[in-house]
Amino acid sequence: MEHTVIYGKNAVIEALEANNREFNRILISNSARSDVKIERIKELAAELGIIFQFVDVRKLNQIEPEGRHQGVIAQISPIKYTDLDDFIEENKDTKECSVVILDGIEDSHNTGAIIRSCVCAGVQGIILPSRRGVLINSTVEKTSAGAANNIKIIKVNSLTGAVQKLKENNYWVIASDHHAEDNYYDIDYTNMNTALIMGAEHSGISRSLLKLSDFKVKIPMLTNFNSLNVSNAAAIILFEMVRQKMKQRGA
Repeated sequence: MEHTVIYGKNAVIEALEANNREFNRILISNSARSDVKIERIKELAAELGIIFQFVDVRKLNQIEPEGRHQGVIAQISPIKYTDLDDFIEENKDTKECSVVILDGIEDSHNTGAIIRSCVCAGVQGIILPSRRGVLINSTVEKTSAGAANNIKIIKVNSLTGAVQKLKENNYWVIASDHHAEDNYYDIDYTNMNTALIMGAEHSGISRSLLKLSDFKVKIPMLTNFNSLNVSNAAAIILFEMVRQKMKQRGA
């Protein structure tokens, strides 16, 4: 079985609780034996029949040299990507299905943070390009705090083709673009399926995707220092969607 590694207590716990990946083994630092979250990892591993062993922290540092492992590393099968057609079919009866499309985002930390926000905001899927952008790796899983195991991750060869298919299936496409005329809170996100496009850190959203967008929105700034981090920008727009939907439901 092909393996990748994930590291960090929350990432490993979320993967174990999701129980949708195959584990080879879990390595735990000798110095972390008494940690509450490590105890939870041991408990879950025992329930699932997954091997865990205690090792010297130097072993973990060899695998994750930057020391961000928090005393635990798991050897695990790669994440399973979802087919776009299958995703659309599974959600055909959902009235307010939402997906987030990442167009060329290169920083694994940004991708992980966006995935975490998406799960918290009830987004059903993330669409990633198979080239020109970050796919799911150990840094993404760590930064997402394991949230990548709790959302459909869709990998496509063509973002343009994916957007066209979403539009054909009654999704409204919203592009986050700082040149836009509308503010992000001017759009009514309720009672419709939405596909929010977030662009690359430096180049933004490609022209072909901007052309296909039904709405273009910006986050207004009080200064000309227009460099809001893409993961922060995504969270701001996503939770405006949440606010509107909760208001509609009287929550």
